[in-house]
Formats: sequence, C-alpha cells, structure tokens
Amino acid sequence: MSWQAELPFFIDKPAEGETSRTIALGDRIVPYVLRRARRRTIGLTIDHRGLRVGAPHRAPLAEVETLIRKHGDWVAQKLDEWRQQRRPAPLRLGDGTRLPYLDSWLEIRFSSGNNQAIWTEGESAILTLHLRSPDHAEAVLGNALRKRALDLFTPRLAHQAGRFGIAAPSLALSSARTRWGSCSLKTGIRLNWRLIHCAPHIIDYVIVHELAHLREMNHGARFWAIVGHYCPDYRNAREALRTLSGTLPALA
Repeated sequence: MSWQAELPFFIDKPAEGETSRTIALGDRIVPYVLRRARRRTIGLTIDHRGLRVGAPHRAPLAEVETLIRKHGDWVAQKLDEWRQQRRPAPLRLGDGTRLPYLDSWLEIRFSSGNNQAIWTEGESAILTLHLRSPDHAEAVLGNALRKRALDLFTPRLAHQAGRFGIAAPSLALSSARTRWGSCSLKTGIRLNWRLIHCAPHIIDYVIVHELAHLREMNHGARFWAIVGHYCPDYRNAREALRTLSGTLPALA
C-alpha cells in the first residue's frame, strides 16, 4: 500500500503590507497571504505561490475568511491543480548552500578531498563535502543524505513499531518524487529519504501511516482511526506535507 503526497509550493516571504495567515478548510489547513490595499472588494487569487487574498483596509478579518470558506471547494481544487504542475527547482549546489534538515537547516560546505562527507552537529548542522571535483558534489551529497536518513529513520521506526506492539519491519529507502512511503506485508516499509528535509513529527506521522497499513491495507475509516490513535495530530502533519515553506531539493 502506498500513498501520494503533493509537492509543496514555493512560499515567498510576505511583502510590505502583507501578512501570512492560515485557515481551516475542511480537514485542510491552508496558508494564505493577506494583502490590505485601497480596493472595494475582496479578491482571491491562486498561483505557484499559493492562495493570496486582497482586501480593503477596513474589511474585517471575519468577512475575509467567510469569503474564503464560501469558495473553499474552488480554493482546494485550484491549489491541487497548481501542486500537480509544480516541480522542484533545480538545486544550485555550492559552498554555503543551505537545505532544510529536520526542523532546522543544514549548511553545505566544500573542501578538497577524496569524495567524503563529514557531518558536524551542533546548534546548526554542517555537512562538509571533501571533493575531488565540484562536479562530484551532488552525488556525494545525495549519498550522505541517504545514509543519514536511514540512520535517523531506523530508530524512529523501531520506536513507533513498539507502540504498535510489533517488531520493527524491515526498512528501505525510496527516491520517489511524489510518494512518501509504501508498505508491504512481505517486504516491509519503504520511506522516502527526502523526509530528512521535514520536521521529526512529520517523519513520525509517515511512519505511523505505513505501520497502520499492516493492519488495514486501505485508507478507510478504520485505517484513519488507527492513525489517529497513534498520531492524534495527523491531519496537521498531513497538511504540512502539502504546505511546506520550500520545495524538496531536486537531487537525483
């Protein structure tokens, strides 16, 4: 059993006169940018940046959000259409590049060497790539991130499996672009190594999601009841996978 996840949007920092907000539309938590301006009506637009709302200066927030909810189905449909069109931007990898890493950032540094990657953990994480040539940087980085992902995911899977009262299934990594995880009764669980770019509680949600498939190989009511039991905040975690503030780095 596998499940699809939408690629996140590029979310720009709000410009002057804009504020970032969120609104609940059904079981979705939708971020939007509200811009106050000299205008007479409230307008909704959706593009690669997500939902943007223009409103008169004096329009009450309740009135703005009532309009958004009134058009909730349209908003959800258009957001889904844009997410399906988006693809991660090519990664411009260089000395000093920063990548999302768990709930913080990972700084990439270049040095000369024999194509080895050295981690330095502290207040912020640093990954130094000791390269024969800058042309090897992406391959060395990808290998380092996959190895770290397996090291991080393995104990988290063991912990969550223990909560289910079962031994940890075998774990393998995947490189799918739009699939976060998969589960098989025969071969165990596969997790997308790119989850290393997500906060730990989101990783745990994906693990719980896949473990729940060992009991229910579907997405029916009983399945979601299991997920909710072990991950009560799963709706927000699921939405966070749709609305991450950056795009997944486009590594092979």
